[in-house]
Order: sequence, then structure tokens, then C-alpha cells
Amino acid sequence: MEELKLNLDARNQGAFVVTENGEQLGEMALAITGDEMIVYHTEVVPQAEGRGLAKQLLNAMVSYAKANHLKVIPLCPYVHAQFKRHPQDFEDIWKKNEDE
Repeated sequence: MEELKLNLDARNQGAFVVTENGEQLGEMALAITGDEMIVYHTEVVPQAEGRGLAKQLLNAMVSYAKANHLKVIPLCPYVHAQFKRHPQDFEDIWKKNEDE
């Protein structure tokens, strides 16, 4: 069974990580500064693709952002695509740039 957790260093940089039996299957790299969370990259190892792990990482990040009143800057192409596809689900946390 997969385990999902947030690992942050002293500078609030890190990732949501999903593991199974001690093996890392995916991560969502991010940094938190003040009331903003910048999401840089989401990656799932090839042998774990198709299991919905990226969606689990996305859901964990969104829950964390909402619980901590953070605005998300989605630099990660996957997160940005999900925000654009379902704006009503992320309106309260999405920090849009001027051209969105």
C-alpha cells in the first residue's frame, strides 16, 4: 500500500512523496514562502504510471494548501493543466498570473 507524506527542509523546500514498501514511486517538488506555495514538478516512475499517483499527489498538495491558507503558483505543467481544466476546484488557492 502506498504511503504519501510531505517532506520539507528548514527553508520550506521539499516535496510530497509517495512510496510503497520503502521505494519512492513519485514526488511533487515545491517550496513554501510566506503564504505562497510554488509547485515546480510532478514525477511518477515509469513502472508506477497509470495508478493515479500524480492525482494523489495533487490532492494532497491541494488539501495542504487549503488547510494552511496558501496560494499555489503552479509552475509544474501537470498541476497547471489540472488547474486550467478544473478551475472551479482550485479557484480559492490558485494564484494566477496576469495572462490567465
